[in-house]
Amino acid sequence: MANEIPDLECQVRAGTGKGAARSARREGMVPGVVFGGEADPLAIQIPFNKLLKMLKAGRFKSTLWNLKVEGHDDVRVICRDVQRDVVKDLPTHFDLMRLRRTSLINLYIPVEFINEEESVGLKRGGVLTVVRPEVELVVTAGDIPEKITVDLAGKAIGDVIHISDVVLPEGAKPTIDRDFVIANISAPSGLKSADNEAEEEAAE
Repeated sequence: MANEIPDLECQVRAGTGKGAARSARREGMVPGVVFGGEADPLAIQIPFNKLLKMLKAGRFKSTLWNLKVEGHDDVRVICRDVQRDVVKDLPTHFDLMRLRRTSLINLYIPVEFINEEESVGLKRGGVLTVVRPEVELVVTAGDIPEKITVDLAGKAIGDVIHISDVVLPEGAKPTIDRDFVIANISAPSGLKSADNEAEEEAAE
């Protein structure tokens, strides 16, 4: 289970409809709505600069958030849509969806590499090249893994680690069907040249 789900602090928005949304924008807010679950839709708003900063940081729509709204219980949500101005490409409205513990969502989960000291390839001076420091998985909202672990014990130079080589948390699966590469252990440049010279000598 992930230790920390980031908070998303919003305010209740007075009124609904286009007039109320325009009023929120004039006050430097981006109007939004929370829907889904067993509760009624809730009109909310968030400071424009705050939302813009989070959008620029990336992964806003693939992050599970702990929504905090004064006067309401905290609830887990995921962003379903951010509408933008067609000319300025700036956010004008956002939709959040409440999640049940059994809801399936796509999230980026960080990859941790362990037992580097037990890797034959790394002991010989090989270099661990990480292709995917995080992997997008389909997980249940109530059981989000903190990370996935790649064991490097026994890995040699030239070894390639695919997603199929990793034991995923129960109930989680990659969003990509193909067996993609997570990392590989490549030879250091000095070793490569020595190997090439050996091959050339053998060829002669």
